[in-house]
Amino acid sequence: MYEKLNFNFIRDIAPVAGVLRGPHVLVVNPSVPAKTVREFIAYAKVNPRKLNMASVGTGNGTHLAGELFKVMAGIDMVHVPYRSGGPALTDLLGGQMQVMFPTTVSSIEYIRAGRLRALAVTAATRSDALPDTPTVAESVPGYEASNWFGVCAPKTTPAEIVDKLNKEINAGLADPKITARLADLGGTPLVGSPTDFGKLIADETEKWGKVIWAANIKAD
Repeated sequence: MYEKLNFNFIRDIAPVAGVLRGPHVLVVNPSVPAKTVREFIAYAKVNPRKLNMASVGTGNGTHLAGELFKVMAGIDMVHVPYRSGGPALTDLLGGQMQVMFPTTVSSIEYIRAGRLRALAVTAATRSDALPDTPTVAESVPGYEASNWFGVCAPKTTPAEIVDKLNKEINAGLADPKITARLADLGGTPLVGSPTDFGKLIADETEKWGKVIWAANIKAD
């Protein structure tokens, strides 16, 4: 997104540990007639650029999940970026927006209350928090988008410190109370070595870089 930066994230950090990985959710305002992903795609194809897709800012995960879906499903929607999730969800709930790809954490209470209709989760597998909601990939093979968090340190951090932090973080993620809380929010612990987390960062950077270039997304 940025042509010039004074740092290179992959080069300049030391991956320590993953913490959480969770899906986005393809949700629509209840006024949208589609009840499934296939119905939504069919509806979007006969109504090109008539569906407004909210996001939490240009280049945010909620935006990129939608752009990937647009490309793989062969549909066109109008992207409307917001400065934060609150106003975006407010307009989605109010019907000014028709579709969004929010995180499970931010949308699950609205889904459970019936104020938003969840058509699918974006991860490769179904979410324990929304067990009856299919994945996007069940209708659009190969689709996957996840929201993840982790811990990094300065590149010069000694390896023994990185390894100790990794061990302690993974031990914390093994706590049943933490696992249960993450599951309730729709996420799963992202346990692994510093090398595992570094590979995830590199793979995700390449994947979403291709989406950004293909969609010609520029920073606001």
